[in-house]
This record gives sequence, structure tokens and C-alpha cells, in this order.
Amino acid sequence: MMQPTKREPLSFTTSDGVTLQGDLTTCETPELAVLISAGTGFPRQFYHGIAQFMAERGAIVLTYDYRGIAGSRQGDLAQSEIEYPDWGRYDMVAAVEQLSQAAPGVRITHLAHSVGGHFIGVMSNHQAIDRHALVSVGTGYFGGHQVENWPLEFYFWWLLGSYSLLRWGYIKPVGGWQGEPLPPRVFKTWRKWSQRRSYFRADYEGLLKPQHYSDVTASIRSWVFTDDPIATPQAARDLLECYPNAAKSLQIRTPADIGVKRIGHEGAFRPGREALWAECWDWLSQNQVTA
Repeated sequence: MMQPTKREPLSFTTSDGVTLQGDLTTCETPELAVLISAGTGFPRQFYHGIAQFMAERGAIVLTYDYRGIAGSRQGDLAQSEIEYPDWGRYDMVAAVEQLSQAAPGVRITHLAHSVGGHFIGVMSNHQAIDRHALVSVGTGYFGGHQVENWPLEFYFWWLLGSYSLLRWGYIKPVGGWQGEPLPPRVFKTWRKWSQRRSYFRADYEGLLKPQHYSDVTASIRSWVFTDDPIATPQAARDLLECYPNAAKSLQIRTPADIGVKRIGHEGAFRPGREALWAECWDWLSQNQVTA
């Protein structure tokens, strides 16, 4: 039975003192809690459709903006010292704590888009999450992406990105970048990782330390789409290997499987993808631990 829902804005503070903005979508009798972690440059409102879908089915859902992004942006972005892993080490950790407070005793699950699935291994409280649904999540290594997309990626990394850093000191939404403005260190680390097959694994003893990737045992199911040039099946498999002790499975879908003409890298969360949302809901709401 579908439940009436409501959405309320909230703010919460990370362990290092940064205030984040989020929205809590609730129903009358939630039986599941879902944390939605965004892709790079996507504001939390982009995920309100699927949050509403899950709340109607009995979930309490938290969407939020990482530090430096959309509603959580503070100060002069050009002077920002935000690092890419901060989103997992501080922001995702605080979001889990906030959701736990909002839904005491309710099982917590995680729906992650793109980079939202990268930083589970730097969360100090990853054990609080029962299972993960990864949507369009693969490593950012360009060599694992569709060859046809390489020129666009090289343009973004070395032409548009370099120009934007020189001109404004951060990544501004110009020249084809349609996401939110990005802090400079976030972009530079993303670019560095994108150039190597190991992606972020070479930083396990550096920027990502302390990390807990081998400690993650919650089940993971990953969905990728045949028309996504970035989160290809190979890129998704490479990312799943970063969680060696988690039960994992990979679901490869065509747009036709979902009843649409296009999904790409971001389309899974747009209206009309309810067939996919139902798959994610069925996975998150079941209790068995196998992938």
C-alpha cells in the first residue's frame, strides 16, 4: 500500500564542523531508511523523484549535498581546501548518523550514484549500512570507459578544467560542464585518479588513509547501462574489486529493459525510470544478505 509522504529540509554538522544541507522524505510508518549519495556535481534535488518513490513504499529517505556543492557550498570556492575523499570520510558518515537519528531502530540502506559508491571504504561507520545499491558506479579511469567518450574526457580534464582553474580558481559550469561548480582540489584529485587503471587504490596509504575497503562486508548490487559511456561493465567490475570481502553482483541493463530510449550516466534518476527504481527498492528492502 502506498503511503502519503512529506519532505522537510534539514541541516546537520560533520565531525570536522562543516554544516551540510539535506532533505528528509518521510512516510507515516517507515520500515526502511535509505541514504542517497549523489554523483559528482549533482545537487540533492536531482534525486527527489526516486526518494519520493521509495518513501511512498515505506522508507525514510535522506538526500544531501556534499560540502562545497549546491546548498552545502560555503565561502569562496576558489580558496576551498575540500578534498574529494572528504565527501566520504566526513559527509557520508554524518549523513548516516543523521538518518539513524531520524529513524531510530530502522534498518539503514544506501543508494549511491557514481562517486557516491566510491567512498564507502573511507566511512568510519560503514558497518551501520545493511546493504548498498550502486547505480551507474564505476571507476573514473578513462581507459575503462567507452573509447568514443575519450575525446570529451580529455577535453574536460585538460582543456576546460585547466582553463577554468586558471580563470576562476575552481570548475565553473561553462564550456559543456553542466554540473555544480567544483572545488579545485576535488577536480584535481578526480583528474589524477582518472589517468590510472588503479584509480584511487594507489592512494590507500596516502590521501585515503585511514581506509576500510577490505572491511566492508555489506552486500552490494551494482546496476550499469549499455549506453553509459562512463560506468561501463568493466569500470563497474574494477570498482567492485575495491570491496573484496563484500558479497557483490552486477546487473547490466539496456534502456529498453527499463522502458526508455536513453539512460546514459545520469538518466537512471530522471522521471520515467520507475521500473529501475522498483528493482533498487526490491533489493534494498529485502532482508537476506546474499548479493
